[in-house]
Amino acid sequence: MKFASVIVDVPVMQTDRAFDYKIPDQWQELIKPGMRVIVPFGSRKVQGFVTHLKNESEFKKLKSISELLDLTPCLTSELLNLGNWLTEKTLCFKISAFQAMLPAAMKAKYEKEISIPYGHNREMLNESIQPFFKKSTAIDWKDLEDKLPLRDIQKEIERGHLEVIYKVKQKGNKKTVKMISSNLSKLELREIVDSLPSQAMKQKEILSYFYETKNVESVSMQDLLTVLNCSDASVRTLVKKGYLAETTKEVYRDPYEDRQFKKSLPLVLTTEQTTVIAPILKNIENNSHEVFLMYGVTGSGKTEVYMQAVEAVVRKGKEAIVLVPEISLTPQMVNRFKGRFGSQVAVLHSGLSTGEKYDEWRKIQRKEVKMVVGARSAIFAPFENIGMIIIDEEHESSYKQEENPRYHARDVAIYRAKKHGCPVVLGSATPTLESFARAQKGVYHLLPLTERVNNRSMPTVEIVDMREELRSGNRTMFSTLLLEQLDKRIQKGEQSVLFLNRRGYSSFVMCRDCGYVIGCPHCDISLTYHRHGQKLKCHYCGHEEQMPNQCPECQSEHIRFFGTGTQRVEEELVKVLPQARIIRMDVDTTGRKGAHEKLLTQFGNKEADILLGTQMIAKGLDFPDVTLVGVLTADTMLHLPDFRASEKTFQLLTQVSGRAGRHELPGEVIVQTYTPEHYSVKLASHHNYDIFYETEMILRKQHAYPPFYYIALITVSHPEVTKVAAVTEKIVHHLRRQLSSETRILGPVASPIPRIKDRYRYQCMVKYKRENNLNDILKKVLEHYQQQIHQDDLSISIDLSPSTMM
Repeated sequence: MKFASVIVDVPVMQTDRAFDYKIPDQWQELIKPGMRVIVPFGSRKVQGFVTHLKNESEFKKLKSISELLDLTPCLTSELLNLGNWLTEKTLCFKISAFQAMLPAAMKAKYEKEISIPYGHNREMLNESIQPFFKKSTAIDWKDLEDKLPLRDIQKEIERGHLEVIYKVKQKGNKKTVKMISSNLSKLELREIVDSLPSQAMKQKEILSYFYETKNVESVSMQDLLTVLNCSDASVRTLVKKGYLAETTKEVYRDPYEDRQFKKSLPLVLTTEQTTVIAPILKNIENNSHEVFLMYGVTGSGKTEVYMQAVEAVVRKGKEAIVLVPEISLTPQMVNRFKGRFGSQVAVLHSGLSTGEKYDEWRKIQRKEVKMVVGARSAIFAPFENIGMIIIDEEHESSYKQEENPRYHARDVAIYRAKKHGCPVVLGSATPTLESFARAQKGVYHLLPLTERVNNRSMPTVEIVDMREELRSGNRTMFSTLLLEQLDKRIQKGEQSVLFLNRRGYSSFVMCRDCGYVIGCPHCDISLTYHRHGQKLKCHYCGHEEQMPNQCPECQSEHIRFFGTGTQRVEEELVKVLPQARIIRMDVDTTGRKGAHEKLLTQFGNKEADILLGTQMIAKGLDFPDVTLVGVLTADTMLHLPDFRASEKTFQLLTQVSGRAGRHELPGEVIVQTYTPEHYSVKLASHHNYDIFYETEMILRKQHAYPPFYYIALITVSHPEVTKVAAVTEKIVHHLRRQLSSETRILGPVASPIPRIKDRYRYQCMVKYKRENNLNDILKKVLEHYQQQIHQDDLSISIDLSPSTMM
């Protein structure tokens, strides 16, 4: 008798361990670690993951597993181990770690069917199974579960003669097409065509197609009807007579099916690129693990190095994971990788539908692809033979997940690469201080790329002091210099990119008489004005209200919006440059599926002179005719209550500047700011990362921030402010008693946004160098408040490497 240890889907402290279940006799040989099962838990049935099997259990009274959800493991043994590591590293529940590794379609409610893959037939199957597939190539699992010889079915799945398909309710079902093939030889077909009466013209045409067309085994119904311009009735008649056969074939939902990717060949590497790729290739060859930091200026050809390294991995028969920041980078990155590697690439990012993501994930699981290009969660791709992991733009904050499990993709990448004995390549023009410090210490191997490809010069950067513009009477949001240069570009037929550091029409609404600012009733934050529908919206809880005509406090009619949003910039631009064709890219214009790519394609086809946008246009874009980049508000991030504010500003300005002059034409950048003297603005204008690194490191050391100290952020929230303050106070008191005297504990203090969704928020920060027991101490804190978390609407979140202090 075998037993299974199961992690159940009940994310609370008391259940965050494996429970033993009996494996029913019929499944004794079937169940494997990494499969999902349904088990009785208390009075209900819940989903769970089998983590391991054992021959005995110390418990006498055990319940049995009720249902199987998988017939092949959806988590490999490596991913199961990774889940345990994540639990320790991020203080999350095991079930949360396992769920994070699966595509959304597998987390939904689903029905299962077992089907014969296209290209296989019933005769290939074990005799015990064949009768079930008499009428159809697919059977519903639920109808026949107790009748099916599961062991035989599992063997057939392993041989590739059967497959399990998850049909997700309202979500990603399997996509199929009808295929028509001939049941007869060419000679027999010819005889039948001659014997058919003359009025059966269409039937004659259809059968002739099968013996006249060379190498046609089968054709999709759709194509057949289109080519022969006939109705499906004629085809069905021939199927009924037994001359033709109709089958269904699964097709992947390919998000790129209507796209032709231009095949690209490896480029000749520059001397610098050759020097940089050599140690990576050596690592790949020797199956050794090292972390490389490819520190290259924008336009220095990092992507080509990635692709040639990936080629070496694929040649070795191994797999590669390439991470890019969320959707902003994927269209151009996908073009490059699909162009070079074609169908060997799976793509995973938030712009795909649930069904598309599920299909891409299955391609990886079925070993049909050799690499995945994707956003953060692609780091969990179920590859079993990883040869390299690349993280492009490694400084991006989107690599950190902000809810449980709060992992950083870079940490997961390094952990997986150690297990597989393969290199990790981190690439950036502006690495995080933590990564650069590690490279300076020799923990990471630094690979510098200091030149742009073909020795193109970096763009010239001019800083415009907007205070001076105001003094000289210019009240618009565009400096005189920027307008002159935009106009010049339009006349020359060149393109410009305008970058604004926020979305919406305007930042906030204020009364000019009494100074009242309209805030969200549920969060302590001002509402943002959106011109579409004259709405005020909260970007934290989604609350909406109409823009008032008068001030709610003093009834004055002088209530106006302040600040600038992309919509407003677009309107102002049209006034001052009526001849300009503008494409606006922000959250509102790119919300629809595929909109992002469509707008970029239009800009690439020169259907517009100016691309205006928020963060999403700052990275990875590469257009030959962009010669001017304008940054409208360089300093909006500088004033955030976050120790990384200067670093994020420097990174952003450098990235945006890097969009100009990447090809034959020289580039120019104009940065508008109210704080031109700030070192991050000044040094970004000189593209000088090294001096910025030194300056920032001095400040970080003075204030005990990373990379000199580690930090942990504990945030407590509750509907009552007194409760929040009291609990945070107790936690701080407990930590002071438990942790060493070198560790600094700041707080308790109200969070920078003190209330979100009617919940008050307090936080405390722990800055430490060595605290071996910190994780255990924090776990005890969570255990201590477990009951209140469960019953009293208290929430305690612990982030062991926060990317934002908000």
